[in-house]
Order: sequence, then structure tokens, then C-alpha cells
Amino acid sequence: QVQLVESGGGLVQPGGSLRLSCAASGSIFSIHAMEWYRQAPGKQRELVASITDSGITNYVDSAKGRFTISRDNAKNTVYLQMNSLKPEDTAVYYCKAVVYVRGTRSAQDYWGQGTQVTVSS
Repeated sequence: QVQLVESGGGLVQPGGSLRLSCAASGSIFSIHAMEWYRQAPGKQRELVASITDSGITNYVDSAKGRFTISRDNAKNTVYLQMNSLKPEDTAVYYCKAVVYVRGTRSAQDYWGQGTQVTVSS
């Protein structure tokens, strides 16, 4: 019913920047929160940043001052601008959307397929 497609990952040197995008499509009535998670090898998936439909943002401490989450509600798209990247930012990044599907009365979580971010010299 709802699909999330991420893009923008890749290999970048320490101190570099990347911009991730995640576009939602399908039977969407509205989207509440949109979030970015990451999972490094051997580690649990962690919430990196979130943004509500009204634009309220929240970040994990390690991302504050370096990452910026934003969204385009008209395009059902969320972005993650990542600056001053460090090797410890290396992970698979996933987006999640809390979606009110057309014809239903409850919100459901949908996940993207993930995009690899590698920070290395």
C-alpha cells in the first residue's frame, strides 16, 4: 500500500557531506512522523533524527550540530543532510514513516529498504 524509497548514500571521506532522501508513495492519506534510523554492523538500529508533520525535529546527541532533517510534505519526502561526517557514522540508513493509509483509521509504520553510508579515507 505504501512504499518508501531511499537514495543518496555512498562513500565519502571524513569531514565530507551527504544528503539522503526518502520518498513515500502509495495510498497515503497523511504522514505524521518521518524518521531516519541507522544500523552499523554488529550494533542495534538507532534513531538518528525525526520530524513531525508540523516540523518539530529531534536528534540523537551524536548527530546534533552536524545533521539536519527536513521534509517536503507536498512530495511526501524526508531528507537528511549530513555534514562533518565521521567514520563512526558508517551504517545502513533507513527511513521510517508513520502513515495514515487511505480508507483506514489508524497509523502504520512503513520502512525503506536502506541505503549504505560509508565514511572512510
